[in-house]
Amino acid sequence: MSDEKIPVVAAVISRDDRYLVARRPDHKRHGRRWEFPGGKLKPDESKDEGIRRELSEELRLEVVSVEETLFSADDEGAPFIIEFVKVAVQGIPELSEHSEMGWFGLDTLVLLPLAPADALFVEHLVSVRDERNSLKDQNS
Repeated sequence: MSDEKIPVVAAVISRDDRYLVARRPDHKRHGRRWEFPGGKLKPDESKDEGIRRELSEELRLEVVSVEETLFSADDEGAPFIIEFVKVAVQGIPELSEHSEMGWFGLDTLVLLPLAPADALFVEHLVSVRDERNSLKDQNS
């Protein structure tokens, strides 16, 4: 068995301090859990190409820009390495694969049943926010 990791991209789409997440279909791994949209890269596909394809297929969104990777996590119990990438999009998301979607602030995201790697990413976002707030308090 190969130890090689399969790259997965997860799009971090935010508006007004809220993040777009979608609920995985029942029949898939981590079914009914919430996730940042995305998926496995095809062989020889760049991160940019993969995000554009996945968001077009899953949510009918057009990608305006693919920015930096904010966080990377192993998917425990699977050969996937998930990169959470900041993405700007245009259009109104339409579900084609997920059972539902929503825009949530961090205080709500931490309460949702998230897929494990997505939960790690949200913990990371919360710690970054708390660190910023702490620095702001020290400087005021």
